[in-house]
Amino acid sequence: MKKLMAEFREFIDKGDIVDAAVGLILALAFVPVVGSLVDDILMPIIAAIFGQPDFQALYIDIGDARIMYGNFITVVISFLLIAFAVFMMVKAYNRFKAEKPAEESGPSEVDLLIEIRDSLGRG
Repeated sequence: MKKLMAEFREFIDKGDIVDAAVGLILALAFVPVVGSLVDDILMPIIAAIFGQPDFQALYIDIGDARIMYGNFITVVISFLLIAFAVFMMVKAYNRFKAEKPAEESGPSEVDLLIEIRDSLGRG
């Protein structure tokens, strides 16, 4: 049992489990934001263009079976809108990161030591 616990501890310590957990929690918290963007903003735009917010009413009856192709169309459009929204957010985030001003770096430690040596040599 001790060996198993030691292996488990080693397994946990190897990975960045805390970073993964934080990423997962933030991703799960981000889902409603993207869902609201699609459902409350983008799908009404689709409704304005096509006259209805979704296509779930479209279907074909074949014998006793009902083919709900309209629901499939709605899901595909929703997926594409979500993918586009995430793409635009990532693009904006990357642009924001790239525009961050570089930190001004002063002289390196070696430069400072050379300057001190030269000052002591003169004095």
